[in-house]
Amino acid sequence: MNKKLSRLLKPGMALYFIILVLFAAAAWFWQWDLKLLAGIELGVTVVVYAYFKISTASRRRSISSYIQAATDTLETAARGDMPFPIALVKLNDGEIVWNNDSFAEMSGIKDTLLARRITDVFPTINADWLIAGKQEAPQDVRLGARRYRVMGNVVQQSDKRSGTLLGTLYFVDMTDLLHVKDEYLRSRPIVSIILIDNYDDITNNLPDSAISGIDASIYNCVRSWADAVGGLLRKIERNRYLFLMEAKDLAKVVEEKFALLDSVRSVTNPAGIAATISMGIGKDGESFAEDYDFAALSIEMALSRGGDQAVIKDRYNFTFYGGHNKQTERRTKVKSRVMASSLGELVSQSGQIYIMGHKNADLDAMGAASGVVCFCRKKGKQAKIIYNPEVNAAGNLVELLKQEPAYENLFISGQDALVEADPKSLLIVVDTNRPNQVESLELLESIQRVCVIDHHRRAADYIEQVVLNFHEPSASSASELVTELLQYSTETRDILPVEAKALLSGIVLDTKNFAVRTGARTFEAAAYLRSIGADPVEVKKLFKNDIASTLARYKIIQAAKQYRKDIAVAPIDYAVSRTIAAQAADELLNISGIETSFVLYPQGDQVIVSARSIGDANVQMILEPLGGGGNAATAGAQIKDKSVREVLDDLVNSIDRYYSE
Repeated sequence: MNKKLSRLLKPGMALYFIILVLFAAAAWFWQWDLKLLAGIELGVTVVVYAYFKISTASRRRSISSYIQAATDTLETAARGDMPFPIALVKLNDGEIVWNNDSFAEMSGIKDTLLARRITDVFPTINADWLIAGKQEAPQDVRLGARRYRVMGNVVQQSDKRSGTLLGTLYFVDMTDLLHVKDEYLRSRPIVSIILIDNYDDITNNLPDSAISGIDASIYNCVRSWADAVGGLLRKIERNRYLFLMEAKDLAKVVEEKFALLDSVRSVTNPAGIAATISMGIGKDGESFAEDYDFAALSIEMALSRGGDQAVIKDRYNFTFYGGHNKQTERRTKVKSRVMASSLGELVSQSGQIYIMGHKNADLDAMGAASGVVCFCRKKGKQAKIIYNPEVNAAGNLVELLKQEPAYENLFISGQDALVEADPKSLLIVVDTNRPNQVESLELLESIQRVCVIDHHRRAADYIEQVVLNFHEPSASSASELVTELLQYSTETRDILPVEAKALLSGIVLDTKNFAVRTGARTFEAAAYLRSIGADPVEVKKLFKNDIASTLARYKIIQAAKQYRKDIAVAPIDYAVSRTIAAQAADELLNISGIETSFVLYPQGDQVIVSARSIGDANVQMILEPLGGGGNAATAGAQIKDKSVREVLDDLVNSIDRYYSE
């Protein structure tokens, strides 16, 4: 090692030892009474000097080893064994100590006299991974149009206390390979199914020539759209198309907001009914078959949400587009008869039977539950209703039902049902299709045989693996669906007057006294219930409120603010009952010019949103980003760990996004 480097490695301690010796000598010669102390000081100085020499030698060997390791690395790079860019950097501050010619050419650093940091070349680079003992950076870095993968190692040293830690970084140009990867991702296959979801409606009672003309018009519309997108289109059934495209084409379709949904409505039949389609798209599957399965699930989801929309299914999630228009009634009596027969077989083959609605059960949930009790009684089975007496909105109806001998001991808690349930138990869920909304999630998860009877548009987190699913989003209420089941499975004498009353109250509740979401089948169900003893006057009494509840409802209405001309939003900072909030949301729609209403209020650690619509706005789609659900005219949401103000901001943003799409 040369003298200059040797001097750099030796700390300048000689002067200090000379001064210590001089002080000891002065004490020895001039202070006779301190000779003993001076001797001790001199001896200690000699010992410290000896320790200094030994530690200095050890330190010199450590630093020499450290520098030799770095020198070997530099010499290897200089010989050309590593032609890719290399940089030696200080890991504490990122200063570039040395770099080879390839790195200089890549980075443009020519002047090696100026101190440069690695972040001057790659602003996003981080050496924490190297300090943590990893040999490859977690992400690639970019320099201009090139993309590099970064690898490296720490220059090892034998003494952890010495020197600054150095690291060697190796930059591998992955641009061409990553371009191939990007092209692979852009060209991944996308399978989509296009379904004319009201084909029977627009071709009903038409001559063959008119049907052929409608078919040709729809095909031309779909064909023109497919040609513009690019891909392979094949008609596989009279109302179904298979369309294959690449991932890059899907991005264009999403950007255009699925223009086919709007363009196909230009095709109408002689009666003026416009054609509507649903699109189910599957992607990210391991094969074409899996992508097709995803597309089939997406079509099922689109139809269960009312149709006239596009749904994308990847390996993990559903994504929804369109669906702003409210669904039309497309149910058939054939399906109701088939469902009644299938449910009857399941009931006959089951042991314990439990009926469960959503949390805070309302008149529709309880009315539908009482109808299912009647259905099971006709099959010779006793069904029990899962009921929470502390939190519900149907207390008056429950008290009426309990007065009937047939309902003695039929209301039980979810915990009691868990104890009683056996492998042959059957659970019938009414008025909801979301697992996190049921009265007892534990019971739902413990019973293997589950049936769902619901009218709400399906959400992404719906109850899966059901043995029977009677799901009709075009129905007004779950009570209407259960009434149709009773029409095809029981005699009028089998239905108790209180059960008919309960079912009618559910229909009245969800239709706002036959004002919204009311179709021909709704009136048929109501007429049937009326004929077997349901008295509208008695039903109306179930909706009465006391003076305190009435004043509370109008206090909420006073807090409402108008937004976007036809929307009323009423945020309040105090807790109220869900029934009062729902009634206030209904009452806001009676104000001239208001077609959509939202009521927000706190309840425990969450904020409840109650939404109503009698216009074009689809409140379910507005509340879905907030975790809510329901249907186009009636929806709700429960948001945890947020204040009313924060939820109000989220709601306004969701409303703005809905109208901007």
